[in-house]
Amino acid sequence: MSIAKEFKEFAAKGSVIDLAVGVIIGAAFGKIVTSLVDDVIMPPIGMVLNGVDFSKLSITLRDAIGDKPAVLIRYGVFINTLITFLIVAFCIFLMVKAINKMNRKKEAAPPPPAPPTKEEVLLTEIRDELRKR
Repeated sequence: MSIAKEFKEFAAKGSVIDLAVGVIIGAAFGKIVTSLVDDVIMPPIGMVLNGVDFSKLSITLRDAIGDKPAVLIRYGVFINTLITFLIVAFCIFLMVKAINKMNRKKEAAPPPPAPPTKEEVLLTEIRDELRKR
């Protein structure tokens, strides 16, 4: 079997397509959450903390020398990323919780009754004929 044919079979499976859609939506959701943290949540927090801009918080390990840039530990960016992660993780938790709740409701529903067997259909017909007489 050729590589192209194998890849086509692999890519045509539903689970691969579902995964691709999930990755694309997840990436877009990540950008939304990053914007939420950087543009909506962190400015008021910085204002409360006397105008601190978290994205500029850093520790200088070595100052810039000529053309060489300064070496910084940018812990403010890390704080923003950590808050972004916590929000994404919480949203995923809520989605999984909702999906689990829906699955439990499906499992709790009684199974539909089985269709009558040929014997039961025949006996019902016989009963109905006897009632008519």
